[in-house]
Amino acid sequence: MSAKQQHNNILLAVLGFASVVLIVALIGFFTLGKQEEIIQGEVEVSEYRVSCKLPGRVVELRVKEGDFVHVGDTLAVLEVPEVDAQKKVAEATGEAAQAVQDLTDAGTRKEQIQGAYELYQQAIAASDIAKKTYTRMQNLYNEGVTSGQKRDEAFAAYKATQAQVAAAKSQYDLAKSGAREQEKRMAEKNSQAAKSAVNVISSLLKETVQISQVEGEVSDVYPKVGELVGMGSPIMSISILKDLWGTFNVREDQLKGMKIGDTFTAFSPAFNKDLKMKVYYIKDEGSYAVWKATKANGQYDLKTFEVKARPIDKFDGLRPGMSLIIKEK
Repeated sequence: MSAKQQHNNILLAVLGFASVVLIVALIGFFTLGKQEEIIQGEVEVSEYRVSCKLPGRVVELRVKEGDFVHVGDTLAVLEVPEVDAQKKVAEATGEAAQAVQDLTDAGTRKEQIQGAYELYQQAIAASDIAKKTYTRMQNLYNEGVTSGQKRDEAFAAYKATQAQVAAAKSQYDLAKSGAREQEKRMAEKNSQAAKSAVNVISSLLKETVQISQVEGEVSDVYPKVGELVGMGSPIMSISILKDLWGTFNVREDQLKGMKIGDTFTAFSPAFNKDLKMKVYYIKDEGSYAVWKATKANGQYDLKTFEVKARPIDKFDGLRPGMSLIIKEK
């Protein structure tokens, strides 16, 4: 092979290598260099948590996870023995107060004096029950089982029965000495107060039957039947599917002037559909949110913003947790 041929071969090899490098560079420029950043978010819905004002034991769950409930549906039934006992005490006190009123209205007789005495003894017995209930609540509070609120309620009930004892004794004394017009009015008011106490406890007992206040899907049920739940502890959560939005974490250089009221198109991979959305919330996620440091190359730090948007024309099937991909405006 001549030197000229060798020179030509080397030249061809160099040109071929240079061509390959150029082609790879062009491919990288038109593919990697043009790759767009993806902004991914997810679907969220409002959650309604069902809870009880009183601590109690779950005796029945009428729904399960995945059930769709309507306003007025019964969700759960609880048992609160302490409040049941307090209601009986209040009812007995109310009956006693009513009996005292009847006695004062009818005038004093030996039988009436004896009846007032019995009512006085009944009020003492009711006070003893309330005192025992308060003692139990104090012990449970000391052990960290119940709340201070519940302990205070039991103490208030005990104090109320003490007042009722005093009132019953007063009525007994009045019966012995004979009732005046002022005394009759007092007996009437005591009877009304006792009836109001019964109404208050009856209202609290309505909390033992939990009724749905919203329409939606049961997403979580926390206790099992037979378990105790604390005052205000959630029993279940209901997803309000009508109140639906998308949440996105957007770096500020990707906002591109986005503001509240703007619309954009998101893509739902679950349905392979586009979704028109309208921004209603933009908030800085703070110093501890995801951010991109760029000060090293002489620029600035890029913070992240939480953007929330509601679907304008939502379609059936969208559920919390589904992904949403933002497309360019």
